[in-house]
Amino acid sequence: MVLPTIYPAVRYDDPRAAIEWLVKAFGLTEHFVAADPNGTIHHAELAWGDGGMVMLGATSDGSDGRLAAPTGAALLYLVVDDPDAHYERAVAAGATIEQPLKDEDYGSRGYTARDPEGNLWSFGTYQPAKAGA
Repeated sequence: MVLPTIYPAVRYDDPRAAIEWLVKAFGLTEHFVAADPNGTIHHAELAWGDGGMVMLGATSDGSDGRLAAPTGAALLYLVVDDPDAHYERAVAAGATIEQPLKDEDYGSRGYTARDPEGNLWSFGTYQPAKAGA
């Protein structure tokens, strides 16, 4: 297995709720969660497929030494084998669909949903690493 060399990171006002929702709606799996003594999650890792990983944590204004970054500013793309089943799972979990499931001119099939804190998640069959091969 080749380890990824890029790890998207997303901020949430309520990272515990985000983790639970992302697992339920999109099928990510909880890999690692670190919370401070107050229970605030500053760092968590959610696994995706064969080696993919998304990191997340609580929003910060920078006063805690972490980079100030808002929630709702991310747009992520994740490859799925069965976009139709994945779409149905997301809809059943209450995901807000921003772009419905459709076939693209470049051969992908997919959709885009917004998570409860405003981040956009696109899922499709297009695999950029294989496109030029």
